Amino acid sequence: MMTPSYVLLYVDSPEASAGFYSKILGLTPVEASPTFYLFILDSGHKLGLWSKHTVEPGATHAGGSELAFAVADNATVDSTHDTWAKRGTTIIQNPCSMDFGYTFVAQDPDGHRLRVFAPA
Repeated sequence: MMTPSYVLLYVDSPEASAGFYSKILGLTPVEASPTFYLFILDSGHKLGLWSKHTVEPGATHAGGSELAFAVADNATVDSTHDTWAKRGTTIIQNPCSMDFGYTFVAQDPDGHRLRVFAPA
């Protein structure tokens, strides 16, 4: 059985996106080049930020994905929302209850969705 271990996001500016994700994740990239930045998450999974201008084969659509961050409780959803909003992160859905739990959604500079949620 194969298990995905990488998430690759195609971005306009890997350097700018790396700055954004450094703040969101509280991590420093382990790899950096003009076209690619790499983060290793606490889980061991990797987040790569690849220039949409140099990826081969070329990407046809950027910004159409969602990263989901499960957190312990509703209070953590609210505090994360407040922290990200104060940093100027674009919020596209304020905290609310949905079928699966309490959640909000933000966007990175390329329009990728970032969902923070406390499972129901």
